[in-house]
Amino acid sequence: MRAALLAVLVTLCAAAEDGVPAYQPQSPVSGVLGCWGSTQMGGLLKLWQAGFQHFHPGVRFENHMYGAVSAVAGLYTGVADLALSREIWPEESQAYEQVKGHAPVVFEVATGSFDIPTKSDALGIFVAAPNPIEHLTLAQLASIFTAPRIARWGDLGLSGTWAARPIHRYAYLYNNAGLRLFRDLLNAGSPEWNWETKGFGNEAKPGGGRIDAGRQILDALAADEDGIAISNPHYADRAVKCLAIGREASGPFVALTRESAADRSYPLTRGVFLFADRVDARIAEFLRYILSREGRAGVLREGDYLPLPDSLLLRERSKIR
Repeated sequence: MRAALLAVLVTLCAAAEDGVPAYQPQSPVSGVLGCWGSTQMGGLLKLWQAGFQHFHPGVRFENHMYGAVSAVAGLYTGVADLALSREIWPEESQAYEQVKGHAPVVFEVATGSFDIPTKSDALGIFVAAPNPIEHLTLAQLASIFTAPRIARWGDLGLSGTWAARPIHRYAYLYNNAGLRLFRDLLNAGSPEWNWETKGFGNEAKPGGGRIDAGRQILDALAADEDGIAISNPHYADRAVKCLAIGREASGPFVALTRESAADRSYPLTRGVFLFADRVDARIAEFLRYILSREGRAGVLREGDYLPLPDSLLLRERSKIR
């Protein structure tokens, strides 16, 4: 199944390839680039680095992928040249600016995964399968999960026996990275939150391993016909359904699929970001490689993260100086 989906993406990217430039080195570079960042993004980073070294064998990389929370800290403490991570958090920006006196340089270099847990996966909005609702707007989601609060399914237009039924909310823990993005997108960074929402975190299995929060959320939803949940489509089954989401009441309402995540038409898709203190010749060349046909091919080979659409790739490429 995954191979078939990858083949679709490869076909889509090949059809749009004329708009994405091949990598052409502007100047030879060498030296060491220290990279900090998300553990989950380490495989993608290595593919980019290996491809780049084919053109610039004098460049050596030192990777310290301790986790997303450490990524930006590596920059403002001076031990990293680059950080590869999820969206930057306000407190990370504040810490960076306190130390450096200016904001970091930010490039969006890939799209998060469609449904791979912990890989900046898209945020799906789910209800129990018997629920007749089919789509919601971002404003409605804000009213469900923040304030002003929508309390009953009738407030969302359902009639009959559904009108008076209460809405029960399920989601990741409040400070989960995906949920933080959800709050920022829907509530412009406001701390408002509906604390009746039941939050789930990853749990350790007695024999080792873990039970992912996304699975726990959808298991709880499957047992509650009055529920609505923020989770990962990786764990969805016939007991739940994923709603189409619209930015405006007039639509369009977009279903969450691998294709709608890849083309960024689904409103709750996440990104992959590269941060730097300044863009010197080495970093500029590396960015040109990442934001090229060859860099896109690396994303496709990694297979979990998704390549940027042409328009976003060219926008980010235009920022390189």
